[in-house]
Amino acid sequence: MRDARRAGQFEELQASVLFCDGCRAPRPVRQRLLLVLPDGELHEYLCATCGRSVGSRRLTQDRSVTLIR
Repeated sequence: MRDARRAGQFEELQASVLFCDGCRAPRPVRQRLLLVLPDGELHEYLCATCGRSVGSRRLTQDRSVTLIR
């Protein structure tokens, strides 16, 4: 049980600092939702100093879709 909890604790990480090519230094980032996809979401990381895109993150969700007819 303990190993299962440990394995799941790092499933969803968020970056707080990434290297920015525009600033030429590690900078704090903010996350912006780009797209909502059928199987998850696509987020973009933006430099908090200059606003340049410094990375992206895709969250996938295992959820069943129920179609109503």
